[in-house]
Amino acid sequence: MDIALAAPAAPASQRPFGEHLRDWRLRRRMSQLDLAGEAEISTRHLSFVETGRSVPSREMVLRLAERLDVPLRERNTLLVAAGYAPMYRERPLDDPALAAAREAVQLILRSHAPHPALAVDRHWNLVAHNGVAGQLFAGVDAELLQPPVNVLRLSLHPRGVAPRLANLGQWRHHLFERLRQQIQATGDGTLRALEQELRGYPVPEGADETRLEGEVLGIAVPLRFRTPDGVLNLISTTTIFGTPVDVTLQELALETFFPADAETAARLRALAKLGCASRNPAYEYP
Repeated sequence: MDIALAAPAAPASQRPFGEHLRDWRLRRRMSQLDLAGEAEISTRHLSFVETGRSVPSREMVLRLAERLDVPLRERNTLLVAAGYAPMYRERPLDDPALAAAREAVQLILRSHAPHPALAVDRHWNLVAHNGVAGQLFAGVDAELLQPPVNVLRLSLHPRGVAPRLANLGQWRHHLFERLRQQIQATGDGTLRALEQELRGYPVPEGADETRLEGEVLGIAVPLRFRTPDGVLNLISTTTIFGTPVDVTLQELALETFFPADAETAARLRALAKLGCASRNPAYEYP
């Protein structure tokens, strides 16, 4: 599906370092005084760096990026804008250097069965899933399953799994809030475009558009997924690597789902026994 976008801005690497720094400072809602105190430099020096009157050292760039909690990909951009080489590598997940991380992902996906689990990248593109998660994709439009599969698009598209979500309104609201927080944290233009696309999707006829307002009951926003054998009531957790120094690894997230009641646990065990008919070997780890 094509997305209509405004004319692209100048490449990030062509912008002065000071502009990048100011953008990140404002995104984190910090004053120059706040950031200067965190970085243990004078406000005057920080002001000179932002206006281009002073060139920061490589160590200063990294210190400011750390204090601003800038993602690794964008730290590379800051380094290049300041005239230095990128520091953090971006390896494919099948690179030998990431073997231990890949095995950890495999272990989580396999051991989580019979409950659904999947791994996504920074743009919510599917990296891998276990067989149970693959079962839930059965019956959706084949076009949505062409690589790269975007999990948010798959969830909210009217030809995806959206018509099977018993609480679509709540789940939409939950996903958009997560997406908003991610955009705020990263400033990622691709995520902004994805949000614009998703908000344009029509809600399937008859879908529950109830949102979470007022007092929230229970312990977490559920995912209520209709199946021929009944509704699956699921709660989810997100797992990330704690100390990554590789861009790919920092941007990898595992979404694991758990049954919210005994009936769902039983239905998931039954679903796991249905076989491999709907599994996609391009995404599922063996």
